[in-house]
Amino acid sequence: MEYTEVMVRYGELSTKGKNRKDFINRLATNVERVLKDFPQIEFHPRHDRMHIILNGAPFAEVDKRLKKVFGIQTYSPAIKIPKTLEDIEKTSLELMNETFKPGMTFKVNTKRSDHKFEYDTNQLNNLVGDYLFDHIDHLRAEMKHPDLVLRIEVRQDAVYISNQLLHGVGGMPVGTAGKAVMMLSGGIDSPVASWLALKRGVDIEMVHFFSPPYTTEKALAKAKELTGILANYAGKINFIAVPFAEIQETIKEKLPEGYLMTVQRRFMLQLADRIRAMRGGLAIFNGESVGQVASQTLQSMVAINDVTTTPVIRPVATMDKTEIIAKAEKIGTFDLSIQPFEDCCTIFAPPRPKTKPKLEKAREYEARLDVEGLIQRALDGIEVTPIYPNEKFLDDKAQEDADLL
Repeated sequence: MEYTEVMVRYGELSTKGKNRKDFINRLATNVERVLKDFPQIEFHPRHDRMHIILNGAPFAEVDKRLKKVFGIQTYSPAIKIPKTLEDIEKTSLELMNETFKPGMTFKVNTKRSDHKFEYDTNQLNNLVGDYLFDHIDHLRAEMKHPDLVLRIEVRQDAVYISNQLLHGVGGMPVGTAGKAVMMLSGGIDSPVASWLALKRGVDIEMVHFFSPPYTTEKALAKAKELTGILANYAGKINFIAVPFAEIQETIKEKLPEGYLMTVQRRFMLQLADRIRAMRGGLAIFNGESVGQVASQTLQSMVAINDVTTTPVIRPVATMDKTEIIAKAEKIGTFDLSIQPFEDCCTIFAPPRPKTKPKLEKAREYEARLDVEGLIQRALDGIEVTPIYPNEKFLDDKAQEDADLL
């Protein structure tokens, strides 16, 4: 049967009290954005749920997109029918026949906002249940944990019937928690951290450091394509490419090997903070996991975080690598993350970095450099690119080359 609308139920939004309306409106805007290429669809956000009127739009495609909208707890495709018992029984039978398999249990769940309708909820449950028993063999009722629930809603304008309860990704609508920058590498961790930030409603912009000629255009394209995957959950994400070669060359030439990584990361954090301020962000996110590499020990974090008072949030800080990989596979970034196009974090990595750098030493070594000049020249060279869902930047030849490595 062709569904006529989708009923979207809010999850965590129900706890938002006086701010609830703002959260619902933002969710509606995000849903409209991901469905913008279906102009016939109508959106009706209400206090308890959102109604998406399909007007002929294919539910299968709408379903794929709603699964990636943060702020949706559950949703159900529904069919709008006239308010007659005959129509209710006929449509209920057709829906049950589409999904029922021998051995399944079911129940009918009626809600009635039109209290003038001739049957109350219990009567309608019994009438429809009896009708289904008469027309489907081996049907069994189960009130507590049925395999199928036929939902009937009697409203003022019509009756709406649904037989599916589909789960969204939950979380908060993107944009409701404010704006921040994400330090995105080409690895596994930072895309997962990005997804977790989006899930909490943060509107993120990607800050990616690249170092031509040491890093290739393919490495930059890979980071942009990762952003395209994550844009499925946000509608659009701005990608900010920051030239970093001069800073890395200068650090390598003038500072002791053991502190190359520490001072390099201090520069990255300062640049991310300057860009955050320029773009109106409130925080910095990154993909650091405690103890995973030399720059992510607690001692290193102290030496690096020293350059800013802006909140630095690490969504994967306490996750181990297997957990992060599992999440990357689930959200669709893993296969691209492991493609062997080196980013600037690996090409200048010293063989023996300090795992317990001293803050005073990091400050002392950094002070030997023209910090402000290096930062300003990097800022002068940034490029901002809006990236949309599933946008591609790696050509087929690049993917074939990576697969061979």
